Amino acid sequence: MAFVLSPDAPLSNWMVELDAQIERSATFFAGRPIVVDLSGIPETDPGLGTLFDELRARGIRVIGTEGLDGLTPAIQSVGGPLIGGRPLGLYEVPDDPPDEPPAPEPTSMVLDEPVRSGQTILFPQGDLTINGSVASGAEIMAGGSVHVYGVLRGRAIAGVTGNQQARIFCNRLDAELISIDGLYMTAEDMDAFRGKSIMARLEGSSIIITEIS
Repeated sequence: MAFVLSPDAPLSNWMVELDAQIERSATFFAGRPIVVDLSGIPETDPGLGTLFDELRARGIRVIGTEGLDGLTPAIQSVGGPLIGGRPLGLYEVPDDPPDEPPAPEPTSMVLDEPVRSGQTILFPQGDLTINGSVASGAEIMAGGSVHVYGVLRGRAIAGVTGNQQARIFCNRLDAELISIDGLYMTAEDMDAFRGKSIMARLEGSSIIITEIS
C-alpha cells in the first residue's frame, strides 16, 4: 500500500528527523509510493516552498497529497501533486451565470511521443495513453488506466485517485515499478513477464499480471 508521511511544524525540525530515519534505513523509501499529509503544516511555514524539492532530493517519490485545506496556492507554487485533497470551502454562485455551461473536462489524455528519463506525466482525471515508450527514470500517473504502446521501462502508476478498476497495459514490460490504487510491484516481482506484452489489474489485495498474446 502507499505510505503516508505526516510532517510536523516547523518543517526544518521535521526534515532533521527524516534524515535520521533515512540514515538508519537507507532503503526504507526505495520503490514506495508516498502520500504527504499536510494537515499539520501552516501556510506560513518557511519550509513549505521547498518541501517537495527536499523530498525528491532524498529519493522520495510523492504520488499524492492530503490535508490541503487553505494550502492550495502554496502547493501549486512549488509543483506539488494535487491528489486526494479535501474541499476548500463553499462555492460562491456568481450573480450572472454564463449562458453556456462549461465544457466538460477531458476524461482521457493521449501523448503521441515517448516519455523521457526524468519526466513525470500526471493525468488524475482518467486514462493516460502513451503512443511510444517510457524511459527508465520516467514516471507516468493516471486516475484511470495506463496504456503504453511501446516499452515501459520507468514507473507506471494507475488509479491514483482511488480507482480499483484501473489497469496497466504495455506492449513490452521492463518497468522499474507498477502500482494500482496504492498497491505496487517492483522490478524483481515482475521477472517472469519481462519483455512481454501484459495487462496488470487488481484482484483483492494483489496485482495480477496477465500476458497478452
